[in-house]
Amino acid sequence: MTSSSLITQTPSLRLAVLLLVAGEGSRLGGHPKALLRKDGQTLLERFSKSIQGFNLVEFIAVTGFYAQAVEVELAKLNGTLNHQIKSILNIAPEKGHPSSVRLGLESLRSQFDVLLVALSDQPEIGEKEVAELLEEFSQRNLSEEIILPMVNGKRGNPVLFSRVAVLNTLKATELVCRSYMDAHPEQVRILHTQNLSFVLDVDTIEDIQRHKLSLS
Repeated sequence: MTSSSLITQTPSLRLAVLLLVAGEGSRLGGHPKALLRKDGQTLLERFSKSIQGFNLVEFIAVTGFYAQAVEVELAKLNGTLNHQIKSILNIAPEKGHPSSVRLGLESLRSQFDVLLVALSDQPEIGEKEVAELLEEFSQRNLSEEIILPMVNGKRGNPVLFSRVAVLNTLKATELVCRSYMDAHPEQVRILHTQNLSFVLDVDTIEDIQRHKLSLS
């Protein structure tokens, strides 16, 4: 089944997206991962354009390190996207992903059905992978609020959270998505897949070469 046909099967799901773009990329010599390029496009551009076909109601990008450079790219992109990206600055990005996730959750304003929490350094994530997560969500049991991709026993990303799961996470100030998942494994539905895109990311110069990326 193609990703386009999967999209048509989940038209009623109102999708919010939280993209984490605050990282330092220290092992890349201090280069923002979201601005790495593949086939002439930044990873930020590739991901943003790949999700435009969904019922997107909100798109938040949490920036931090390199916020100024990322903002320049966001401004360019927002001139071309049907569903624009709202940037939120994490003033303490050195606290890591949890601080950015929490800030993003607290910034959500739409009446979404599902939230996609995505990373900015996964060059192979696109329409197909998001469609797979949404399709799995449409088949879940009523008690299952989270769709977690799993490849050969390894957790993947992005992860899909129901509105209920997000609201429950926000009830406790110390919680973020990962800790909520760990505390409520009965609410997690595993998407077992052989799609390596869910577990491929960019951390090192070797990863840049492997994925045929460039710094500019």
